[in-house]
Amino acid sequence: MKLRNSGRLARARWSPSPNFGCRPEGADISLLVIHCISLPPGDYSGDCVEQFFLNCLDHSRHPYFREIEGITVSAHCLIRRDGELIQFVNFRDRAWHAGRSSFCGQEECNDYSIGVELEGTGEDPYTEAQYRQLARLSGELMTAWPKITPDRITGHSDIAPGRKTDPGPAFDWTHYLSLIAGKWEKEQ
Repeated sequence: MKLRNSGRLARARWSPSPNFGCRPEGADISLLVIHCISLPPGDYSGDCVEQFFLNCLDHSRHPYFREIEGITVSAHCLIRRDGELIQFVNFRDRAWHAGRSSFCGQEECNDYSIGVELEGTGEDPYTEAQYRQLARLSGELMTAWPKITPDRITGHSDIAPGRKTDPGPAFDWTHYLSLIAGKWEKEQ
């Protein structure tokens, strides 16, 4: 229960984002939302996503960055293409990842979810290192917050349909769920 108590994953690189808030009184963490992001879109070579989540992205570096200037968002974690795991927001806090959203009739998913970004576009295949890291992280989160079950893991596109498309058609749900199946069964 160390993770549940601290809200920080010791094996992740900590890069604290200012873009978070307190969860509402009585909010119970019970959902995992999978996203994707790359900045600029399709470029996996730099630290622009991290800079964006830290509100220090140089918007003059690329024309696309002007479109997102002034937007303040975050996720609890980012998994880079090589599997590197970066944590931006304490899991006990409310990251700003889902926006207007709903899961099974419950509005405002940020209040009760954990958001994980995969470095990607939704069109490019994700790496095996990302799937393995996501599966390991998912197992740790399901152990710390048992209300997160395989049927309470979803994509951003499912909680904000028509507004969001990530993690996109390139995300292999079957492969990912097969990786977490063993982790989930061991905990039951």
